[in-house]
Amino acid sequence: MTHTASVPNASVPNASVPTAAVPARAARLGAAGLALCLVPLLATAQTPPGWQTETNQPRANTTIIPRTSIVPKAGAGAGQVSLAAFLTDESQAIQQGLVWRVFREKTGGDGKNVLVSTVRDASPTLQLEPGVYYVNVALGRANLTRKITVSGEQPLQERFVLNAGGLRVVPVLVNGEAADGRAISYDVQSDERDQHGQRIKVVSGAKAGLVLRLNAGIYSVVSTYGDANAVARADVTVEAGKLTEVTVTHAAAKVTFKLVTRRGGDAIAGTQWTLATPQGEQIRESAGALPTHFLAPGAYVVSAKHAGRLYQREFSVKSGDVAFIEVVMP
Repeated sequence: MTHTASVPNASVPNASVPTAAVPARAARLGAAGLALCLVPLLATAQTPPGWQTETNQPRANTTIIPRTSIVPKAGAGAGQVSLAAFLTDESQAIQQGLVWRVFREKTGGDGKNVLVSTVRDASPTLQLEPGVYYVNVALGRANLTRKITVSGEQPLQERFVLNAGGLRVVPVLVNGEAADGRAISYDVQSDERDQHGQRIKVVSGAKAGLVLRLNAGIYSVVSTYGDANAVARADVTVEAGKLTEVTVTHAAAKVTFKLVTRRGGDAIAGTQWTLATPQGEQIRESAGALPTHFLAPGAYVVSAKHAGRLYQREFSVKSGDVAFIEVVMP
């Protein structure tokens, strides 16, 4: 079933965009429903009540820069460089959440360009020695790098247009009820491919309701309910200056396992559990008296190992079930 999201007022800093309504889009993949809603980003930097906003963290494969600003010491003949960033060509300058990194075009001992400045001001003015630099500005996962040349003869004013928007994922169950956000995590993959043809992951393990700032483009959202195989996937398009809200409908059953000596008996502690498909594909391993997992609808085989003996049971679940699966010791 596909549901259309009702979007509260939300914002990504300082976007100035037309206020015309944008048509909602809907898509569906497998057992998971998806609803898209695009709304203009407001020109404020406030976070909507009840929603978290992503902290400005670098990608997993980048070096983490300390939060304190690094400002280079400039000598005689230094050039003045003023920097400003925008979500779109028509938007106002972004007023918060930016990180500027300036690299000198020469390699250090590790073969990388030398970091000379890290600044968290919205629109900084720097004094740089004459030379060639690479300037990177980041807003969440959205970023842009540009090469500049500082001569020291006249001030430079550099305008960076990120072409960025926001993405927020809202999970629901097939009956329309809100899913437990604490049990949901999702990854975001870009449309770019690595050397193995796999989509490049730009966000990993994000929580529901988080507003992610991303460069405009096509992304794939992979949402997981719980820690097993209740997964929903969808492709979404993030537009510059807009917030894309995605409502993902999860088809899942909540299943608790217990090993007993008789039906209705007490669960036996110290049990090792293995969950697999009837074809033998392993899905999850766990331990304890009452392990609980969210599973995609389908048929399964559960194995319980205790005191060196193995016990098995076949079972099936459908979306929305809350099931207790007993494995009885013969």
